[in-house]
Parts: sequence; structure tokens; C-alpha cells
Amino acid sequence: MKTFHCDACGQQVFFENVRCEACGHLLGYVPELAEVLAFEPDPGGQWLSLRQQEIRRYKQCHNYAVENVCNWMLQADDPQTLCKSCQLTEIIPGLEQEANRQRWFQVERAKRRLYYTLAMLGLPLESRQQDPLQGLAFEFREQTDDGPAVHTGHSDGVITLNIAEADDAYREKVRTELGEPYRTLLGHFRHESGHYYFMRLMREGPLLDACRQLFGDDREDYGQALERHYQSGPPAQWEQAYVSAYATMHPYEDWAESWAHYLHMVDTLETAQSCGLSLAPAHPDQPSLSADGEDVVNAGFNELIQRWFPLTYVLNSLNRSLGLQDGYPFTLAAPVIEKLRFIHRVIHARPVPPPLPQAG
Repeated sequence: MKTFHCDACGQQVFFENVRCEACGHLLGYVPELAEVLAFEPDPGGQWLSLRQQEIRRYKQCHNYAVENVCNWMLQADDPQTLCKSCQLTEIIPGLEQEANRQRWFQVERAKRRLYYTLAMLGLPLESRQQDPLQGLAFEFREQTDDGPAVHTGHSDGVITLNIAEADDAYREKVRTELGEPYRTLLGHFRHESGHYYFMRLMREGPLLDACRQLFGDDREDYGQALERHYQSGPPAQWEQAYVSAYATMHPYEDWAESWAHYLHMVDTLETAQSCGLSLAPAHPDQPSLSADGEDVVNAGFNELIQRWFPLTYVLNSLNRSLGLQDGYPFTLAAPVIEKLRFIHRVIHARPVPPPLPQAG
């Protein structure tokens, strides 16, 4: 993700901020511009952007103005009351429990980061209202004692999340029980979005045969594969061909895990480039990194992967200096890199929209 600054005072701000801590201006993200803008109130009850030369009025997303779980803005004349991200959410947990409001806030925040990356890559993001057959939707459900089991997953364009995943203690407990090196809300969304975009981009697509050569035949019985995985576990030396143990279960999961990993890469690389991060070690054998080069949307895969390895090296080194676990607990064998290259190819085989206009 790129960096943002307050239009009023120049203070660095973050994607999730609602107010500038330096000057107090209201902040809001405008997805059409992919920018966080500063706003002043308009006498008519709307908001004026400080950056744009022309007078343009905005309104807060309902979930920003009323529910305090969003920070996105809409143009004032937009007939919708919810922003583009919140329009994708069809079911939220019951808010009679205050803890559920915090969980809802956490999952919406992670979903907005997913939306940012998918939009940056030019991927289709229609809601079910816009496209009832292929649109994307999210359901955030709570597991109750007398209700059916709530499983995080994807089905026909609907991504369901058990909101217990928003609790750090629960998520860490499950991560430990399953022996996973990494488990986050954003990671869940990236993985499940992989299932959705397999449906949108690969099913009956021209690259499907090539996909099956790399990931395996997706027509394999999923139920049998699931039972086999949980009875026998991943095959020996799975690290030589898969990005995670879960990816070994079925070609669908291999695709989704690889897709999620690609999104991890491009979002982190954009952050590093936007911050001007470079590595110039004194020893020539240590990894180096330049902040120059194509932006991640236009860069070729070879350039991305060449930047990625030095970045993960320094990320893990910094974490270890802080006494933390590796921020990037993965190794990428050559077959995994080829899978990531294929996903890059699939995404860039689609027409990518022109760059967004700069505000002002």
C-alpha cells in the first residue's frame, strides 16, 4: 500500500485514519482516487475536499458517519449510502453484543485493505447488486451455541468469515493447533478471494489447461481430498512444491494459497517502494534493494521477485532483533515461484485500467 499525507498540514497519515493527529481535519479515503483526503464541513452538511482545485462535495459512508467502522467517502450526489467496500458486506454480526461491534470493525478494516489491492490490480469488484450472478459478497457470521457451524470459506461468490477470527487469542489458538506459521484476518480474505477469482478468471478460461498443469486437476473430488488431508496430513517434503501445507490438500487450495501469497507480495512491495525503502549493505554478498523501478502494477514478475527476497530478508532480520517471530515465515521453492508467475500472468492478461487521476 502506498503512503498518504494530510492535505491541510502535510502530516503522514495512514489508510485507516479518520482524523489528522496534527491538525484535526477529518480524513476519508476516496476509492475513485485511491487517496486519503482531508475534509472541511460544508454548511449544507456535506464535506469539502481540501486538495481538489474544483469544488467537490462528499459525504461519509453510513458506516463511517453512524457506525464508526469505516472511513471511506462517497461523492455527495451518489445515490448509495454505503461506500464501495461496505456495499459488498451482506451480513454482519448482531450488534447487541458490544464485542461484536469491535469484531465487525476489525474485519471491515481488513476487507478494505483487500479491496485496495484488488482495485490496484484492476480486478473486477462488482457487488451482488451490480452483478447478481458473478458479483462478490461478504458475510460476517457469529457462531452460536445452538446454531449451525460457521466456517470461513467461499461459495459461488460469497466469502463467509467466522467473526471469532477477529479475536487475536482465538486466532492464535487455532493457528497453533493447526501448526500454521501465519494466520491473519487479511490473510483469510486474500485466500478466499483467490477462490472467488478462480471462479471469475480461470473457470473455462483460455489458461485453464496451463493452470491444471501447474496446480493439478481442479476436478478432483474436494470432499475426498479434504478427508485425506486431515487424516494423513501433507506429503513428505511438501515445501519443495507448495507454499504451505494447506496448499497440498487440493488444487483449489494450492491456487488460493498461491493467490494470497501474490497479494501479500505486491501490497508489501508497494509499501516498501512508497516509503523509499532501499538496502545498501556494506558487504557485497548481502541482499540489496533499490527504491527505483516500475510500480508494482506495471513491473514484470522477474522484477517483483528480485525485490521480494531482499525485502523479506530485512523484514525477518528486524523482527528477530525485536524478539518477534519471522514476519515472513515462508520459503519459496522454484515450483512455487512458477505458480506465482502464472498468477501474475493471469492478472495481467486482463486489461488493466489506466492510472487514477491525481487529486487536484
